[in-house]
Formats: sequence, structure tokens, C-alpha cells
Amino acid sequence: MRTPSFQADLLVGRDELRRRVDELTGAALTGQGGALVLEGEAGIGKSALLDHAHNAAPGFRAVRTSGSEFEQELPYSALHQLCVPMLKHLGELPDRHADALRVAFGLAEGTPDPYRIGLAALGLVTAAARERPLLCLIDDAQWVDTASAKAMVFLARRVAADPVAMIFAARSPCAATGLDELPKLAVRGLSDEDAKVLLTKRSPFPLDDQVRERLVAEAQGNPLALLELDRAGGFVPPDMSSVPTRIEYGFRARLTALSAEARLLLTVASADPTGDPGLLWPAARRLDLDVTPASAEADATGLVEFGTRIRFCHPLARSAVYRAADAGQRRAVHAALAAVTDPVMAPDRRAWHRAQASPGPDDDVAEELERCATRAQARGGVAAAAAFLERSVALSLDPARRIERTLHAAQAGFDAGVSGKAATLLATLETAMLDEFQHAEVDLLRGRIAFTRHGDGCGPMLMVRAAGRLASLDPDRARECFLDAVEMSLFVGRGGVVIDRVLTAARSAAPAPSSPDALDALMVLATDGYAAAVPLLRHALYDIGDPFWTRRPALATMIAIELWDPDTHAAIAAWLVKAGRASGSPLLLRLGLAQKASDAILTGDIGQAIATTAEEAAIADATGAPPLLHHRLHLAALRGRRDEVRHLREAATAAPATGDQGQVTNLHWTTAMLNNGLADYPAALAAARKATEHGDLFLTGAALPELVEAAVRCDDHATAARAVDLLTERTEAGGTVTGRGVAAYSRGLVTGVEDHYREAIDLLAESPLLPYLARAHLLYGEWLRREGRRRDCREHLRTAHELLSRAGAEAFARRAAGELRATGEKVQARSGQTYEKLTMQEVAVARLVASGATSNEVAVQLYISKRTVDAHLRNIFRKLGITSRRQLKDHPDLVVQDRSAGR
Repeated sequence: MRTPSFQADLLVGRDELRRRVDELTGAALTGQGGALVLEGEAGIGKSALLDHAHNAAPGFRAVRTSGSEFEQELPYSALHQLCVPMLKHLGELPDRHADALRVAFGLAEGTPDPYRIGLAALGLVTAAARERPLLCLIDDAQWVDTASAKAMVFLARRVAADPVAMIFAARSPCAATGLDELPKLAVRGLSDEDAKVLLTKRSPFPLDDQVRERLVAEAQGNPLALLELDRAGGFVPPDMSSVPTRIEYGFRARLTALSAEARLLLTVASADPTGDPGLLWPAARRLDLDVTPASAEADATGLVEFGTRIRFCHPLARSAVYRAADAGQRRAVHAALAAVTDPVMAPDRRAWHRAQASPGPDDDVAEELERCATRAQARGGVAAAAAFLERSVALSLDPARRIERTLHAAQAGFDAGVSGKAATLLATLETAMLDEFQHAEVDLLRGRIAFTRHGDGCGPMLMVRAAGRLASLDPDRARECFLDAVEMSLFVGRGGVVIDRVLTAARSAAPAPSSPDALDALMVLATDGYAAAVPLLRHALYDIGDPFWTRRPALATMIAIELWDPDTHAAIAAWLVKAGRASGSPLLLRLGLAQKASDAILTGDIGQAIATTAEEAAIADATGAPPLLHHRLHLAALRGRRDEVRHLREAATAAPATGDQGQVTNLHWTTAMLNNGLADYPAALAAARKATEHGDLFLTGAALPELVEAAVRCDDHATAARAVDLLTERTEAGGTVTGRGVAAYSRGLVTGVEDHYREAIDLLAESPLLPYLARAHLLYGEWLRREGRRRDCREHLRTAHELLSRAGAEAFARRAAGELRATGEKVQARSGQTYEKLTMQEVAVARLVASGATSNEVAVQLYISKRTVDAHLRNIFRKLGITSRRQLKDHPDLVVQDRSAGR
């Protein structure tokens, strides 16, 4: 095993790497926590650097965990291992956080809030760090289970204000969730000179120069390879395999002289990922092993250490031992481990061992794995649930149960984001005897998978085919399938002509409804236009029992936007946020926060928009998902931030079309708004044309005013006139003052009739959408100036400049200022808004504190530690020149405004 001198020898030539590790731990001692990922091939010395961090940081409490190649299916197993030494602090956490961890770790029954687990672990870690600085060492991070990896990365990104250092060691390339977002330190091979120094220190016998040169060349700078090759005296045959594989062969070579009992004991140790002697020795006795001589013989190889924990000298040693056993031996070992694993305290691990022990189909084990999947799903381990179900399918003997489990496994795989695996599972059902319901379920799943793949256009028709199969069996469900296809197309940002195709199919294939519903409304909208469809759309939104948005929030939101109905949009956003918080659904809450941010942008409450965007990003980070983009695009476009819009556009178009990032259906609309604000009218016209060229449902209405303005400024009056007609048709049917006001100023642009501008201002004065009122004043003021009415125009341009500046519409405000200067008026530079002086997260902290929240409450809502909240507050006080929380209320844009309050 690794003695201190052995560890020191492995650090030959690693001075710079040790310095970086020491810098991290030194900073953490002063309360400036951080994380580092050591990345390199197997045997390169990453674990030795972890040992160095442990030994060189005596002021720290060190906790250690490692990923297991054979345990990646068990959710939160690595996080549990990391947190076990800190569980005495559970009582210091809020009850719902402590409960979430207990359930995630299998210490209690129930269903936790999955997105609270990261925050709960953060609370545990920071509580432990209050006693003594904490050093978290995570070896073999490439094998950490997905749920643990998400939580650990969440931790690593939030300990900057706490005395916590986290060091991950991962093989490269590493696909572990989120590790690529953390600071990296590449651990590369030794130089030839350093390799020779290491050989001199560790060689058990003198080496002549030729052998030394051969060893150095063979090892390719890999320290562990160098030492393993040296054990054979350098006399090894040439090998073209990779260095890590050859190291594993070297470990296997140590097994050849062992007795069968010693080898079997080592196999038992390698098959148990916990390293628990309380499992190893009882399992060994079940295999009739004489453990005393067998353990002494195994220990002498240096491969394993039998202590309070069973520990292999290197993960490759464990892999080598496990792979060296034949299939029958591995099954016997897993059967023994299953027999000694507590079915109450560790039911998932027991089922996992039983599955590995099964030589063929076994319905009893398959059923147990299915129960494991249910538990994993309840604990937030969707990927683990998919893995358990997939193994359950392989062990299912009963054909009917195998079909059912395959469908469940495919759905779980899709939910876990592994669509390829879900598609492979569904392909196994092509020759199975399915009933019509099962055929429909297969089509629905294949349709959803197709929606997430770029260039795969068969998704809508697969879902339509599912609806056709269900038409006679379950008419209501069949109609829901059509709506599923419509909403899915919106959800992944592929509305386009997809909705038209779905509705065309629905007109011919959908069964008659029991009463008018949303599908009827959409079909009427597509064929007969807005005047005929609006009553049905309103009925769909309000008059069918519970509000429609409680069942289909994405579709309801788009209908409200099409109707230019900001009050309904605000109500949907509020319901989503409330329902998301109450249910613990991170996706529902994130959708609600994104819509709340959009509502704040539309109403000109830029501080609220920034704060809500920060909260959505925090929850996305807590769940390991990318932030939603559509509200960010809208915010950046309104503020005139060209570079930010370009960056977000690139992120939106480069990302896979998943449920999280695919909602960006407004790329062209926001680009048109951006460029109209910047007075780059040709660019605005090009973007607005793209947004409206197909006349698609739910993609055109909001972009039409931008098209009118850009077309008029580019002297394309025919395009502007057509756009005004379309806009007027929609807004007159919708009947809201907001829609009618926007249409009125758009008509003014085309007709040059003053009354149209005046009508727009009168109508929009009753609307909550302050930026549109401001733009009406701007356009009227611009028209008045061009008419030579300099005195009249100044009043409207001043109002526009004031309102646009207040709403954060910086580019449009600059337009108004330029127009005022053109009249000869001096424009006073406005003092910067509070949100301009703060970061996005500081705005969120400041607004919550201004509303009366404590540091602990802010920490919980924004998924950061209390120390981080306090650090943000110190920065906020310094930037704003204040000294107390109470003074935050003196900054109006930090105080949450009542939406209904008058301007």
C-alpha cells in the first residue's frame, strides 16, 4: 500500500501541481473556498496529489469519496459517502432540506425535493466548515453517479465564501456531469529525467542503462506504469495497448501465483463498491473461504489493504481483479454479497448484486429491480431508474412484463436525457406482440424522441399516428395526443410549420370532443382566423373547469401572448411559480420564473426581471440543467445589448433541442427588437421577415410591430402595410387595450395619420406594458419632429426618454435622446439605475433583502450559502454607498412593486 515515502516518490516532478493544490487549500483557510479538477489518464498521479492535499493541509478536516465503475447506477451513493462524516449537522438544516438528504441517502422513506438536495448538501458542508476548514477529496470522479455529480458540482460552484476546498480527480476525457464547468489542472506525464529519478528511488534492484531507457520509453511518463513495469525488471514483451490497460495487465500478473482462495477473496473485495468489512468477511464465509490465510496472502500482493475500510492500491487494481475472474466466479461472489446485504437498509445494492448474480432471466430479480427504479425515481435519480429498468428488462422472462418494463425503461431513459438508449429499447419491441394502447405509447415516445433530434422531422406524425390508434379506444386521450404534439413543438422551439401539420391531421382524424376544447379552438384559428377563434381560445383558457394553464402552461402562455393579454400572461406566470414552489418541481418553477421575468420585462420592471432571471439560473444550476434562454434574449434585446444577444443566440442554436433550451421560439423577434432599438433598420427588417415569413401560429404576432417599424424605416411600405393588416386582424379580435394600442401606433407609422399615434398613447396608458407606451411616445415624437413641429415633439420625446430609461430599454432611450438633441434640447445624463451598478446575483440578493428576507431565507431561495449572501451584501453596501439593510429601501428599483399600482 502507499506509505508516506511512496506517496512522496510519486510526486517527483510535480512541484507546479503541488503548488496549485496548496494555493487552493491556502485560500480556503482564509475563507475563500474553491474547487479544482485534476484531469489525466489512469496511473498518472492524480490520487497521489489528493494524498498530498490531505497530508499538506493539517488544519483541515478531510472527507473523501470516490466513484465506482460498478456503482454508477445507485443514485447519491458517492454523495452519501462524502457526507457521512458530517451527518451530525443534519439537525442544523431546515427540516425539508434535512428530510431531502435522509430520503436521498436511503435513511428515511418518502419523496424528497430533488432540486433541494444540492442546497441541503451545501448547508451540511458549510455547517461542518464552521467547526473547522473542510477538504473534500473526490477520486475517480468520472465514475461518480450522475445524481451525486450534479450535487457535488453545485457545491463546488458555491463555496467561494466558505472555508471549503474541493478537489476532484478524474480520468481524461471525463464525461462526468458538470465537471467541465470547474477549474481544471491537467496532470501530464513525467519528463524522461523525472521518470529516471523516480525509477532510481523505487527500483528494488539496480538497473542498467539500456533497461532504464526501455522502461522510460515504455511507460510514456506514467508513474504507475513505470513502477509496474519495473516490478518485472523491465523484461516485458512489447505491447501496443494503451498504458492504463498495460498497468491493469501488470496488476493481473500479481494474481498468478496466488491460491484460488486468495484470488476469490480479492474478487469479493473488488465486487463490493462500499469497502465495508462487515460485508466482505460474511460473504467470504458464505463462499467457504478460510479468511485468515487467504487475506494474509492477498495482502502480501500490495493490491489491497484490509483495514477499517477495504481499499485497493489503485482503481485499476480493483478493475484488474474483477475482470480476471471468470463469469461464474463473479456471479457466485455477487450472490454471496447479495445474501449478506441488508434488504431493509440497502435494498438497491442488494438488488444490484442479485442482478449481477443472475445467469439468465429471473422474474423475481426483475421485479426487485423495478422496485429499485421506483425508489430511485422518488429520490430524484432518473438516470438510475432508467438503468435499473433496463437491467430489469434483460432479466424479464414473462413476455407481457418485459414489454411493460421496456416501455417504462424507455420513458425513464427519455426523462433522463438519454434519448438514444430510449430509442434502442423501443426498437426491441418492433417484433413484439403489442396491443393498440402499447403501439400508441411506442409512437408517442418515438415522437418525443424525434422532437429532440436536430433534423428529425417525423416527431409530429408519430404523435399523430398515436392519436389515430387511440381514436376509437380513448377519444379524449386521442385529442390530448394532438395537443401533446402542438405543445411539444412549442416546448422544443420547433413550432414553425409543425403546428399546421398537426392541426391539418387533427381536422381529419381527431374524434369529436365531448365539449369544445383547446384543440377545436386551434383548428378554427388555423382555418377561419382570429375573429372566429378568439371566443373559443378564451373559453379554452378560462371556462373549462380549472384554468387551462394548470394542464398545459406552455400552450396557455402562447395563447395569452397571441391575444395580447398581459394580465392573463401575468396570472399564468404567478400560478407557475406558486405551483413550482408548492410541488417541488424544478422544471415547473423554472418555467414560472422565466415567464415572471418576461412579464417584468414587458412591464418595465427591469430589476425584477434581472432578479428573477438570477433565481431561475440558480435553480437550473442546482439541478444540473442549462438556464432557460428565451427571457434572457428578451431582456438583452430590450436593453440593446448586441453582444449579449449574439452570445445567447449562439447558445440557443448550438444546443440540442431539449426541453430546457428548446423554448427559444423568439430568436428572430428579439433580434428585430434589438436592431429597431439600435436604429439598425435593415438588420431589424431581415430578422422580422424571418420571424413572420411563414405566418406560423404563436410565432408571428409579437414580431409584427417590429416588422412594421423596420419596413417603414427601410421604405418597404408594401411589407409594412401587409403587416399592419395582419396585426390589426389579431388585435381587433383579441380586443385588449394593449393589442389595440400597439396596432394603432403601427398604423400611424404606415399612414402618417396623427390620430393613430394619439389613439395609441391613450390606449397604452391603460396597459401595464410600459415599454410599449414609451415606444408610442417615441414614434409620435419622431413623427412630430419630421413634421417640423419641434415644440410639440419635445414633450413626447422627453416622456419617451424618461419611460424607456426607467424600463431599462437603453437603446430605445438613446434613440429618444438623439431625437431630443436634434431639436436643440440638451439631454441630461441620467444617474445610473441601481441594477446597473450590481451583478445579476447582487440584484437578486438586494431585492430580497429590501423586501425583508433574512440572509438564511435569501440563501435558500438563491441556492447559495449564508456566508455568500453576507459577502454579496458587503459588496452591495460598498457599491451603493450605504451601511444597512434598511437603506436598500431608499432605492426604488430594488423594492418589489405592486403590479396593479399606477405609474
